[in-house]
Amino acid sequence: MTTFTSQNLKELIKNQKTGYTLDQIFYNDPKIYEIDLNTFFFNHWIFIGHISRIPNIGDYFLFETGNESIIVIRGKDDEIYAHHNVCRHRGSRVCLEKEGNKKLLVCPYHAWSYNIDGTIKSARLMPDEFKPEEWSLNKCNLKVFEGLIFINFSDQPDDFDEFIEPTRPFIELHDLNNAKIAHRAIYPTFGNWKLTLDNFHECYHCQPSHPEYCSVHDAQYILSFGAGSQSSAVESQEFNERLKKWNEQVKKLGHLTGVYYEEKFSKFSRSAERTPLSDGKLSETKDGKPAAPIMGKFNERDGGYTSVGPSPFNSLLMCNDFATTFTFIPKGPLHTDVELMWLVHKDAIEGKDYNLENMIWMWDKTTIADKKIIEDNQKGVLSKKYQPGPLSDMEKSLESFKNWYLKRLLQEI
Repeated sequence: MTTFTSQNLKELIKNQKTGYTLDQIFYNDPKIYEIDLNTFFFNHWIFIGHISRIPNIGDYFLFETGNESIIVIRGKDDEIYAHHNVCRHRGSRVCLEKEGNKKLLVCPYHAWSYNIDGTIKSARLMPDEFKPEEWSLNKCNLKVFEGLIFINFSDQPDDFDEFIEPTRPFIELHDLNNAKIAHRAIYPTFGNWKLTLDNFHECYHCQPSHPEYCSVHDAQYILSFGAGSQSSAVESQEFNERLKKWNEQVKKLGHLTGVYYEEKFSKFSRSAERTPLSDGKLSETKDGKPAAPIMGKFNERDGGYTSVGPSPFNSLLMCNDFATTFTFIPKGPLHTDVELMWLVHKDAIEGKDYNLENMIWMWDKTTIADKKIIEDNQKGVLSKKYQPGPLSDMEKSLESFKNWYLKRLLQEI
């Protein structure tokens, strides 16, 4: 493992070339990975699930990354709680199974027990001066917004309302509070989290690699995808005209239009936009037809979809009838879990109201292909012959993310 001082890390950041990918060390070094976790993942509000995953009192699931494990559980008051999965006695994990139902949280080591809200219930044979009220499970910061469960590991988390405000109307449009999980899948990927995110946020590779995605999304939009909101290097007048007409039609329906991106450097990295699908398509399905009942604040189907990036580690891609959510979870210097959830209206019945296979088709196929692409990329980046390569005009968003990443690292040094 490389040993860094603040000075040589500053020099390393300073030496990164404009318009190129990062040096190899940023994609494979355990110490850089540790710094990344503490600077970014543990310092952001991260969407980790939907309330429909734990519908009953005592239902829980674990969210794990690095050395951290969080118990997300529904309480007797119907509130959602997040506790660090660390017994206050000797530090053992309390919950060992990834998900389940618990009426009481009992440590398997010495049987200390905790109520669902984290308060201690029983600690056997402790001395008289022991004060149970001082030994509750440690809480993790948690907010539920529109049915989405967000956590923040920081001891001083950013204000959630400030964090969510720019993307709020785009998320609220789809009424995810009245949704449920139709399908959930995890794609373990041999790739550093930054390589994984870079692949997801550019479409330079889409035409040769993703025929499913390209069949659903406008070819001219794909050409400009990742070129950056302020860049005209790759711009389609044809798509701009189509977008303008679509926006006018959608406004007449009373639906939201527009785009959000961070105009100035910020501690956050957020984006949102509403965009039309390919002409004649109404959803991200093989035939372009709806896969499920209309969902959200739509008066009718408008042939568009909403893309929201509330943090670097999350994306919400939402059609009029279902939503696909992404959580990118760093699991090690060279490993990232990509977790997808498909959400439909809470009253929709599989096989009657929605076709699951049709609904998951595009993003399942695309994510499987991306997994291979990222893993091949990571293997090449590990070679002694790797050196940073020049970014194309279709990858300007990668340059923006790289610059934001490096500036945030400098702030933390």
